[in-house]
Amino acid sequence: MTDDHTDQPMPLVAHLTELRDRLLRALLAVLVVFIGLFPFANEIYAYVSEPLRAILPEGASMIATEVASPFLTPFKLTLVAAIFLAIPYVLYQVWSFIAPGMYRHEKRLAIPLLASSVVLFYAGAAFAYFVVFPLIFAFFTSVGPEGITIMTDINRYLDFVLKLFFAFGIAFEIPIAAVLLIWAGITTPEALVRKRPYIIVGCFVFGMLLTPPDIISQSLLAIPMWILFEFGVFFGRLVQRRRDAAEQAQD
Repeated sequence: MTDDHTDQPMPLVAHLTELRDRLLRALLAVLVVFIGLFPFANEIYAYVSEPLRAILPEGASMIATEVASPFLTPFKLTLVAAIFLAIPYVLYQVWSFIAPGMYRHEKRLAIPLLASSVVLFYAGAAFAYFVVFPLIFAFFTSVGPEGITIMTDINRYLDFVLKLFFAFGIAFEIPIAAVLLIWAGITTPEALVRKRPYIIVGCFVFGMLLTPPDIISQSLLAIPMWILFEFGVFFGRLVQRRRDAAEQAQD
C-alpha cells in the first residue's frame, strides 16, 4: 500500500509553531470582525431582539435589571456574532493545520463535509431566528396570567436566544455526523435505518433538553432533526457506495 500524502512530515516543534500561528490568525480574525461590528452593537441587539419586541403587548418593553447590562449585553452579543461570522476562516485555519496529514481521498471527502457543516450551522441558526422565535415568543406572551406585564430582562433574553441558536446550529449538523460515522465504518445506512424509532425518540428527548418546556419549541427542533437524519442516511449511502467502489478498484 502506497502513501499518498502530499506533504513531508514535520518535526514536533514545527507542528507546535504552526499550531500557534494558526490559533493567532483565528483569534485575530475574530478580533477584526469584532472591532468592525462593535460600533453597531446596539443595532445588532435590536435586530436579535426584534422577534420578541414585535409581539410584546402595548405598554410592555424589555428592561435592564443590572447597572452594566445596557453595555455588557450588546458587547457579549457582538463578540458572539464576531465568532459566528469568523467561523469559516477559523475552520479554514483548522483545515490548513490538519490537511497535510490526510490522504488525498480523505481530503476529497473532508472539504465538502467541512463546507457543508458551516452552511448547516448557519441554516440552523437562521431557522431558529425566522421560524422558531416568532412562534415560541407568540406562545409565551399569549399564555401569561391576566394582569401580568411582560418586561423581559435584556441579558436573560440574550442567554435564552443564544442557547437556541447553538441548539439548532448543532442539531442541523446531524447529516454530517451520520455521513462521518458511515465513512469511518462505525455504522452503516442499514443499521441507522433499523434504529430509526430510537433516533426519533432521541430527537424529541434532545429537543426537550435544549428548548423551553413546551411542545411547540420541542417539536420545532425534533422534527427538523429527524428530517436531517434521513438526509444523512441518504448521503451516507452515496459515501458508502463510493468507498466500496474505491476498495474494489484497489483490490
